[in-house]
Amino acid sequence: MPDSMNEMLRQDMECEGLLECFHGLKDLDRNVFGVLVDASEPLTVDEVADNVDRERTTAYRSIQRLLDAGFVQREQVNYEDGGYYHVFEPVAADEVADDMQRLLNDWYAKMGQLIQEFRTKYDDPPSTATAEK
Repeated sequence: MPDSMNEMLRQDMECEGLLECFHGLKDLDRNVFGVLVDASEPLTVDEVADNVDRERTTAYRSIQRLLDAGFVQREQVNYEDGGYYHVFEPVAADEVADDMQRLLNDWYAKMGQLIQEFRTKYDDPPSTATAEK
């Protein structure tokens, strides 16, 4: 990840980079998200783990980060004899994009406020020589 905003703006970025940029997600998380998007139906953690060639616990942690970020949703599937398991699928792209737009708007407003504070704090006060004339 770039060290500064200037570096970030100069680098080439793909739309999948928004996962990292907005939520600090990792390459594995991007891969897991891609697997879920490409799947024709919701997947179990074991199916995701097989697709990304990782241990089940590693895949589960990645799915959990995607859940926490709001990119994935979980559904419980019940067995007829009792018990259940979970399957995971991506949240609708429009919903994720709207959430990222809200985050960006909030960030932009906060940066504008900080820039104004900077102007106020470091604005050159009128020099005493100019004020005496």
